[in-house]
Amino acid sequence: MTETDLRTRPLPPEAHTGRPWRIHEIAPDFRLEDVWALPTPGGPDDLPRLVRLMTEREDDREFPLPYRVLFAIRWWLGDLLGLDDEDDGVGARVPSIRDRLPADLRDTTGPGFTNVPFDAVYLTEDEYVAEIANRTVHGLMHVGWVADDTVDGGYRGQMAVLVKPNGLLGEAYLTFIKPFRYVLVYPALLRTIARMWTRRDEVAA
Repeated sequence: MTETDLRTRPLPPEAHTGRPWRIHEIAPDFRLEDVWALPTPGGPDDLPRLVRLMTEREDDREFPLPYRVLFAIRWWLGDLLGLDDEDDGVGARVPSIRDRLPADLRDTTGPGFTNVPFDAVYLTEDEYVAEIANRTVHGLMHVGWVADDTVDGGYRGQMAVLVKPNGLLGEAYLTFIKPFRYVLVYPALLRTIARMWTRRDEVAA
């Protein structure tokens, strides 16, 4: 698979399920929705850098306009339909998966997001997990750091989305948004992450 393929296509489920991630033991009741390679070539210890890049955004102006419009519509609909009320969030409608963490992960929260409603769960040398819940779904974002088979001695990020739909409403919601995620959200996200990652490399140099 070429670098271009990695940036534009989801990976097979085995790219996530076939690795010994801690999330497997912590959230076996969540369904794997999709897996994507992240265009973030680096060394073996660069996961914290990737996590900071993803979490410490003050605004979304680096993302293309269609991406920002889509999310603005989503948050507007959420407000209109009451999808994102506090009573439907983590710790209210659903308990946080932090409550499931084994002792060795309880003090490894990692940074939280600055401008999206994800709560950090844990951070290890090769995994970062954050969660979100609303009226439709309890979702997990898993960011892993893996050896890159296309680059000798290289590593890159890998993102998986795991979900637990809230009944028929949740299933209908996930089905409805899937085309938008694949056509607009993920391509824009990957291109923007690649641009931000490359710019930080240039600044560091």
